[in-house]
Amino acid sequence: MPLWKRTKVQEVLRTARLAAGSPGVASPRVEIEALAGVAAQPPEARPRERLQRYGPRPLSEVELRARRIGAGSRAQPGRGLAGRVLDLSGGRLHELARMDFGRLMGIPGIGPAVASRIVAAIELGRRIGSARPAREDPITGPADVHDLFAPALAHLPHEEFHVLLLNSQNEPICQRQVTRGILDASLIHPREVFRDAIVLRAAALILVHNHPSGNPEPSGEDLQVTRQLSGAGDQLGIPVLDHVIVAGETFSSLAGRGCLGGAGGNV
Repeated sequence: MPLWKRTKVQEVLRTARLAAGSPGVASPRVEIEALAGVAAQPPEARPRERLQRYGPRPLSEVELRARRIGAGSRAQPGRGLAGRVLDLSGGRLHELARMDFGRLMGIPGIGPAVASRIVAAIELGRRIGSARPAREDPITGPADVHDLFAPALAHLPHEEFHVLLLNSQNEPICQRQVTRGILDASLIHPREVFRDAIVLRAAALILVHNHPSGNPEPSGEDLQVTRQLSGAGDQLGIPVLDHVIVAGETFSSLAGRGCLGGAGGNV
């Protein structure tokens, strides 16, 4: 028997043993059923073979999730578990990106190992989406800021507060995460926001944070943080040009709303 066939049979038998509740020897009936199930599928119907031959694009979302979940068990097969994950996310990929370890563990049949794989895959996808080449063009307005930050922030299940440091030509120097969690003026000290700006000799900066709710309207706390940091920037000679709220595919600009005083709002 060729090596690839032996490997396939061994994998199927291992899945059958796990389905039977024992990592050792499965009953002959379970092994025969497992082997028959694989043998009955033509190659073009098997997600793994299709992925290897054609790449991941032809696979459905359920099939892609099933590849991350694995074979599952006899009672909870992988494709069925993938369907439950899809149902929990409402069939929307951006909602899947918000799912955390606890919500996944609430799905019958998904344990810590599978939940960890799914969460890791989601985070890896988020990082790949945000790992674009460094922008060299000047920031000309809040839409540019949204385009820069949306891949990383748009679908997070929690709030994050970032700063974008700019040179004298409004070209990005770098971006830094300041806090994670609900934006609170009492927890954001100007020292944490402007420290890197001073060290890197930034000419200006832009504040950025996300609203997981998808509502771009600024809260009272957002306005308070903006005024507090804008005033500090004026004193330091490093103006805050804008505070952009990323809310999914939409955004709002506090500079555009006239919420920045002093030297701010000149992007």
